[in-house]
Amino acid sequence: MTLKCDLQYGKGEASYRLSRVGVKNVRKPILVKREGPGSTLNNVLSCHIDIYVDLPADQKGSHMSRNVEVLNEVMESSINKPITGLEDVAGDICRKLMVRHEYAQRAEVSIWAEYFRPSKTPMGKDTYEVYKLMAGGVIDRDGGLMKRIGVEVVGMTACPCGQQTVTEMLEYNGEIPAMTHNQRNVSSIMVTHPDGMSLEADDLIDIVEDSFSSPTFELLKRPDEGQVIINAHSNTKFVEDVVRGILERFVKKYTDLPDSVYVDVISDSEESIHKHDAYAEREDTLGNLRKENL
Repeated sequence: MTLKCDLQYGKGEASYRLSRVGVKNVRKPILVKREGPGSTLNNVLSCHIDIYVDLPADQKGSHMSRNVEVLNEVMESSINKPITGLEDVAGDICRKLMVRHEYAQRAEVSIWAEYFRPSKTPMGKDTYEVYKLMAGGVIDRDGGLMKRIGVEVVGMTACPCGQQTVTEMLEYNGEIPAMTHNQRNVSSIMVTHPDGMSLEADDLIDIVEDSFSSPTFELLKRPDEGQVIINAHSNTKFVEDVVRGILERFVKKYTDLPDSVYVDVISDSEESIHKHDAYAEREDTLGNLRKENL
């Protein structure tokens, strides 16, 4: 069947350029294969994908079906060319969008997925813990491709201020750490970098998890539960400490990354004795972060 007109190319009721037009929350399974130490091989990830292009002021609509077509093409090509990272998927989609949407000046892709990896409780019990992987890509027709890779991790913080107050009130001087209130902390790091670079999500997870008072676990029997509490109260953290700890570990680990790499670290503590949350964030270039820590 041949249609006489393509309505999307028509004139809209008002002439405003739109920053993002596309499809949101497309779900696809993606098989990621990584090689080398520190990587977890052959993960099938259930991904949620957003695909956008900009729309010029003189065009009524975008061809949204092309976004899903491009995604399907990238998925089909992965059969012969293994996908090494979600950020690579996002980058490939961005490149193809610039071809299929000849009117667009910019394309953007965001992907997130739940990710399970093996871990151990403080007492050495094997466990699988869940994390959130985040990836993306942005391309400009007159510029290059930038990719994003990040993780979101759930952990625990114990308040140093509350512990100090309890210590003074009870005149406590024992060997066991004094009591304090705790927070369920959700922290993330997102790294934006030029095409041609690669970061391991597992390494980013380790950086975030090491910055909490303690990691948390899906299942804890009583000895492990007690050890998590002791560990956290022996390593009290403000939400600010978590962000600074993530930044410090990232800067020290990635000495070979260019200064132009952009880092966004967020930490959100769900308070236990307040009705509000505590929040801290830092976003900046890696170059500026390095200058602050000389």
